[in-house]
Amino acid sequence: MTIAPTKRAAARLTALVCSLGLGVSAAAQTQPSGPAGGLSAEWMAAAQGWVEQAVVAAQSAQQPNPLRLETVLGEPDGRLRLAPCARVEPFVPPGTRLWGKTRLGLRCAEGVSRWSIFLPLTVKAFGPAWVVRGELAAGAVLNAGDAMQAEVDWAQEPSPILATPAQWLGQVAVRTLGTGQALRQALLRPAQVFQAGSQVRVLAQGAGFQVVSDGLALSAGVIGQPARVRMDNGRVMSGLVSDHKTVQLDL
Repeated sequence: MTIAPTKRAAARLTALVCSLGLGVSAAAQTQPSGPAGGLSAEWMAAAQGWVEQAVVAAQSAQQPNPLRLETVLGEPDGRLRLAPCARVEPFVPPGTRLWGKTRLGLRCAEGVSRWSIFLPLTVKAFGPAWVVRGELAAGAVLNAGDAMQAEVDWAQEPSPILATPAQWLGQVAVRTLGTGQALRQALLRPAQVFQAGSQVRVLAQGAGFQVVSDGLALSAGVIGQPARVRMDNGRVMSGLVSDHKTVQLDL
């Protein structure tokens, strides 16, 4: 399966992150800012713990398959001189996903001067995936022998992992792929299975019925993509290509 957060998952993640933020802030209210206006080791440890919980919550909301998660929180710029603060809150900037190379925000919620900074954050998510066996040329159609399973970092690149063979078998490599490269959505495209002018089977179906007839393809057929077909009566219809010779119409 691919990872693609839905609006519902995103809303759930926001709620989870907010609840985590409140809990950490309340527990850390008595921690002071560090020497010379910087962040103390205690604050950095608190931020690390908070982001680890937030990452686990995010993956629980978006990804049913268990992944081995690792988080690396970077240090603040050593040139920063922050005003003393009695309570610092971690937060996820709007539009930011806790995945791959990202960032975590820290803001002063109780101090003489309100400030906010951002720390570099790397989230790694290790799990089984399909990787290229050998080298594949651009335009090659993938078959079962072209990939093998291995553990990879799902978060290393933004493009979703194709986690099941059904998602990549018969797909076409958009560029040359090397040994051990994880199969991701951006690296493959559906194969063209027939050309315009080909005779195809048209499967029309609706509530409680199916009708099969012949037609002439007016556009190239790519599995999962729409194609135009001229029926025997001259009518032009549009449907989805389901295999190498079938166009499906839902009525």
